[in-house]
Amino acid sequence: MIKAIALDDEILALKIIENYAGKIENLSLEKTFNIQSDAQKHLNKYPVDLIFLDIEMPSKNGMDFYKSISQNTKVIFTTAYSEYAVDAFSINAVDYLLKPFSFERFKAAVEKVKVSSESADVKYLSIRADYKLHKINFDDIILIEGLDDYIQIHLADHSKITARSSMKNILEKLSEKDFVRVHRSYIVPVKLIKTIVNRNIHIGEFIIPIGETFKGVVMEIVNK
Repeated sequence: MIKAIALDDEILALKIIENYAGKIENLSLEKTFNIQSDAQKHLNKYPVDLIFLDIEMPSKNGMDFYKSISQNTKVIFTTAYSEYAVDAFSINAVDYLLKPFSFERFKAAVEKVKVSSESADVKYLSIRADYKLHKINFDDIILIEGLDDYIQIHLADHSKITARSSMKNILEKLSEKDFVRVHRSYIVPVKLIKTIVNRNIHIGEFIIPIGETFKGVVMEIVNK
């Protein structure tokens, strides 16, 4: 069962989400909120798996609100503004629903949450490169680097695997609790983020810059 809440300053928008959520099996919309502080208080006491979250709100921007959440909670943004889509996916949003959205579109977004939840226990990455399928243990990955239309996976034994993929696609195949995107060109294992000097993460011989967009997420990990 996916436990969820919804946060939107528009009551009508919350009613629509409530209606749609009631039609989907294994989705429990625990509560809806139109005030951010109320939603935050609820999350502090009752962690959830998913938040349906508006972006343009009177107080804090929805993305900033999501970045401030300490627990590992998935997010589906629900907004009337298309210009935030790139930023939304850069912080690993499950989906981005542009208002007004249909029930079918809402259901498809929730299905993505179900799929990602089912794959969360997978401890390896399967990727095709050099005309063969590689099965890479998560523990062997030191760094994933984006190179235009390719990604390069740096491994603990100092070898590298180069495959055709976008950073977004490779991130979807990784465990959210084990990996984080720290820059538009870099994904690193959470457990290896131990030393940060001058906005750079030091992992062995690698010095990885922290992108401005990802700074909040990285510092949250460091401060845990």
